Amino acid sequence: MESKNAHLIKELSRIAGKNIIDTALYDVYDVKRGLRDRKGAGVLCGLTEVSEVNGSKVVDGVKTEIEGELFYRGVNVRDIVDDCVKENRFGFEETVYLLLFGVLPTAEQLSDFSLLLAELRELPQTFVRDIIMKAPSADVMNMLARCVLNLYSFDETPDSLSGENVLRQSLQLIAQFPLLAVYSHRARRYYDGSSLIIHRPVKEYSCAQNILHILRRNNKFTDLEAKTLDICLIIHAEHGGGNNSSFTTHVVTSSGTDTYSSVAASLGSLKGPKHGGANLKVTLMFEDIEAHVGKNWTRDSLKDYLYKILRKEAFDKSGLIYGMGHAVYTKSDPRCEILKDFAGKLSVEKGREREFELYNCVASLASQMVPELHNNPRSVSPNVDFYSGFVYTMLDLPKPLYTPMFAVSRIAGWSAHRLEELANGNKIIRPAYYCVKPRQTFVPLHERR
Repeated sequence: MESKNAHLIKELSRIAGKNIIDTALYDVYDVKRGLRDRKGAGVLCGLTEVSEVNGSKVVDGVKTEIEGELFYRGVNVRDIVDDCVKENRFGFEETVYLLLFGVLPTAEQLSDFSLLLAELRELPQTFVRDIIMKAPSADVMNMLARCVLNLYSFDETPDSLSGENVLRQSLQLIAQFPLLAVYSHRARRYYDGSSLIIHRPVKEYSCAQNILHILRRNNKFTDLEAKTLDICLIIHAEHGGGNNSSFTTHVVTSSGTDTYSSVAASLGSLKGPKHGGANLKVTLMFEDIEAHVGKNWTRDSLKDYLYKILRKEAFDKSGLIYGMGHAVYTKSDPRCEILKDFAGKLSVEKGREREFELYNCVASLASQMVPELHNNPRSVSPNVDFYSGFVYTMLDLPKPLYTPMFAVSRIAGWSAHRLEELANGNKIIRPAYYCVKPRQTFVPLHERR
């Protein structure tokens, strides 16, 4: 039988659910819903030097689609990746340096910086036992936020907004996020009945190497696995000040709050399935596709099932092919192009070439089918989430760690934006909302019916 409180909450929810704003009013008052224009492009509301996302150019007043570009501090992310491949080295630490300081490090500066991150990686004594292990969470992202907020208590100057102090806090969080994510997952698994294995990081390892080292029972990984994960960290590290979590960083930082509160807020944003959780949705969709088209799928059988998805007859009935399309990129997402290359290489090492073919075929078909079905001439291409879930499955990353891995990378971008907001912002960010609720006459309590 339903309790009195449950019944009351249900009734109050029904009342609250009536507070719906007429969508026509957004046009009446020229309000850009979601801070986007009619074509989905973000409304310009700030300036940044941290990164640039580009999917079009204007020639003679006409906006034209171009191959997608992503720049970190003016440096093309493709150049960063290409140099890492050419020199056969890891690049996430270099990317962090570039995002935080605006310049590429020399070999000596990079070596010193990598060593600094390694030394800052150590968590406070008893933190794993008292904070992570004693109260595990079913969701690793929530646990990450809780860990970050708890680290405030271990900081001697948690509220200081001096540039040196905030940089020190940022570097510590960047260094510690891999441990916080993996250990939080381990604690969750332990209390679900699995055995508990906690590995300490290796000082000489890169961030990507340490993630695989502390995650796997036997500490073993191949060079290609580590280099592929490193690429994932590089391309997820930042994506323009307007992405939801980085914008959250700017908004919360502008209030003058501490670093830990700012990062926890950004984690809450990234957790959302419309932001950081999209790669998991793609993975689940492909599991559903494989279950229905079988191992011996053909292009025609795949096309038939994709039509069912688009017509809201299959998968989650949303009518969406997840991982396709982007608010800025149309012709191509540079992050996706980079990751696709590494996904192909890793699929050979893992003997999963047929699955890679399936992903490529879906991307090819969906690029044609989505515009056709919606009668929209705008190009549609796969975004970074399309291949990232597949890469994570080949790396044997547990699904609950997909979005936390995004956070492990994006903390670099958040830190750069926080430092930028503190250095340049002098006003709290406060956009306006126009109230469309009609005025009401107050009725004394004893007269209400």
